[in-house]
Amino acid sequence: MSTPPDGLPAYRVLTGPDDAGFCQRVSEAIGLGYELHEGPAITFNGENVIVAQALVWPTQT
Repeated sequence: MSTPPDGLPAYRVLTGPDDAGFCQRVSEAIGLGYELHEGPAITFNGENVIVAQALVWPTQT
């Protein structure tokens, strides 16, 4: 597939608390065909650890 499914963008950033739900969303994106772009960004908001993960749709060369 040369473009992401369901009209999704080629570049996405998923964010949220570092929990099973966030890991599931990243896993689902990988399952669709996205690839991780670099490592995650991690911060602490005073209550929770918050993570962000960029994903890219692979380009055909």
